[in-house]
Amino acid sequence: MHSWITLSQAVGGIGIFILGMIIMTQGLHALAGDAIRNALIRFTKTPTTGVITGAISTAVLQSSSATTVAAVGFVSAGLLTFPQALGIIFGANIGTTITGWMVALLGFKLKLGTIVLPFILVGSSLKLFSKGKAADIGFAIAGFGLIFVGIGFMQEGMSVYKDIISPEYFEGDSFIGRFELFLLGILVTIITQSSSAGVAATLTMIYGGAISFEQGAALVVGMDVGTTVTAALATIGGSTEVKRTGFSHVVYNIFTGIAALFLIAPYTMFFESFAPGFLMQQAEIVLVLFHTFFNFLGVIAIIPFTTPFAHLMEKIIPEPKQKYIQDFDPALLENIPLALSVVQKSLENEFKTLLRYMLYLLGAKKNAHKINLHAFDKLLDETQTFLDKIHLKNTQDANWQRLISLIHVIDHLQRLFDRCREDEHKALFLQSSPLLVLEKKQFIELIQTSLQLLEQTSLQELANYTQQNNNEIEKKTEQKREEITLLMADGTVSIDEGTYHLEAVRWLQRSSVHITRIAYHLQQALLSAGK
Repeated sequence: MHSWITLSQAVGGIGIFILGMIIMTQGLHALAGDAIRNALIRFTKTPTTGVITGAISTAVLQSSSATTVAAVGFVSAGLLTFPQALGIIFGANIGTTITGWMVALLGFKLKLGTIVLPFILVGSSLKLFSKGKAADIGFAIAGFGLIFVGIGFMQEGMSVYKDIISPEYFEGDSFIGRFELFLLGILVTIITQSSSAGVAATLTMIYGGAISFEQGAALVVGMDVGTTVTAALATIGGSTEVKRTGFSHVVYNIFTGIAALFLIAPYTMFFESFAPGFLMQQAEIVLVLFHTFFNFLGVIAIIPFTTPFAHLMEKIIPEPKQKYIQDFDPALLENIPLALSVVQKSLENEFKTLLRYMLYLLGAKKNAHKINLHAFDKLLDETQTFLDKIHLKNTQDANWQRLISLIHVIDHLQRLFDRCREDEHKALFLQSSPLLVLEKKQFIELIQTSLQLLEQTSLQELANYTQQNNNEIEKKTEQKREEITLLMADGTVSIDEGTYHLEAVRWLQRSSVHITRIAYHLQQALLSAGK
């Protein structure tokens, strides 16, 4: 009966630990999420700075998942290149090791399990009776307290198994035995969905003498690899960038994990030679140090090869044949500014694609491109559906105006696409009309220059340019209407032919208006983002 009670304590301790991690992470994310995301963009200029910012953000947020999702969103939004995002992911692995240090130093050495109980009351009271940042601070404090309560329960529950579960019950200390424990570590992480909880439980068993250092090291290495299973599952149905990022995490962690298995023996020999007593007495500290050591070593080894590694992942997971097809990751909706950035980048790409198609309809040679109309229509629908999921109730919110501007952009894009698809014959008539040569030439020049400015992301210049040219087109098309009407009146052209010319002029004029309004609202969206 007593063994069942202690087992219940151990299992409950793991549950309380996981709950504490979830609560603390949510509190920290609400407190520092926006600042961390801004820092990731601001300081991630190279893979090396990406590693540093990724490690710091994960240590602060206590969530490698939050860091990884942010990195994926930045790539999708075009704010970071794929190699830069890889640096963040590599750094996140280092940041996760802070949990082990927190457990080993604060949980075991200082034994905060009882001391932090008042923190839970204070934190939960702040969350219950306060709002805004005070409530978020309370959530983080309460979660922090629960973590050490969970560690205390794990220690009590596992202490009685010291003589029942011993190193002899596991596979012998051979490479095959370590590899089996490595696989067990992966399995434990898949089941618990928390490598931090697995590492904490492993440290507790080592601290209680239930397993040896070498066995604990093999388990922790497996748990490090096991975290990537969640990332791999999260890529199902995701965009190309999401898949590349998720599977880059998998490939990298498998590489570091296998290398770490071979490092266990020389690492142990080093401590036995230079500090044998320390290894015996402080095995949990040595294990946390090993966890940090092999993650640092993996990052140092991979950084020089970040670009080749990125190219390898791009070959393994290539872009779809039609590059303008976009998949929107639902996880981005957790971060409204990031979701809006992804939508804006997608709308800019859709605008460029539609402008190239218009050049194709007008018979231009440079930058002209035929598109799959059904696929492009589906993309516009997917963009609008994702945009519909971004909800803001506070009209004073900094993102409100940006959302409004993007809604205007998608509306004008859809109407411009309808003109190209349903009134294609008018564009083709404009292409061949001998009466509209100059107007067609001016319109093609407008589209070509707009494309160039879009490629340079010069949205302010684009908005000014399209507005100025639209005013000129408006004047010239009015003159052209009068000219065609006179030709119809004196019989130079028939009523039917003249009507086709007038419709082509009207198509050009309205298309120019849509291009101008799209450019204007894209520029307004960028201004609303504070850029």
